[in-house]
Amino acid sequence: MGRIKTTMIKRVTLKLFRDHSDEFKTSFDDNKKVIETLADTKSKKLRNIIAGYVTRLKKKEIV
Repeated sequence: MGRIKTTMIKRVTLKLFRDHSDEFKTSFDDNKKVIETLADTKSKKLRNIIAGYVTRLKKKEIV
């Protein structure tokens, strides 16, 4: 069992992924830096959740 992402997290992440998919990589740390420049996140935890979800989507896209 994993943690369930909220609708807001999914909506923001998928919008960022559609618009800027070429900027994201399969590395979580690189994606954190990209998210910091693209999105106005209120907290570090929110940024990390979005970066983790983007990383997961990017890895899934490659396979």
